[in-house]
Amino acid sequence: MLDNTNAENPNVGNASSINQASRLNKNLTFEWLGQTFASAFWIVSVFTYGINSTGDWLQLFAASSWMISNIASVMIINPK
Repeated sequence: MLDNTNAENPNVGNASSINQASRLNKNLTFEWLGQTFASAFWIVSVFTYGINSTGDWLQLFAASSWMISNIASVMIINPK
């Protein structure tokens, strides 16, 4: 009985592969890609035009937070 722990639920060991597939599906959505590229371009534009004032630092912080939020939305996906 102890030797066959996954006999009742054969998908227990496949949770990682299911999770990876759902993350890839999330990464390939138009909305996620659009927001990720937009936040990346916003970060690049802050450095392109230079950081000359407090407003520029706030812009960089906002763009970086948006990028972190996009990445975190993929990292916390749980398979159903």
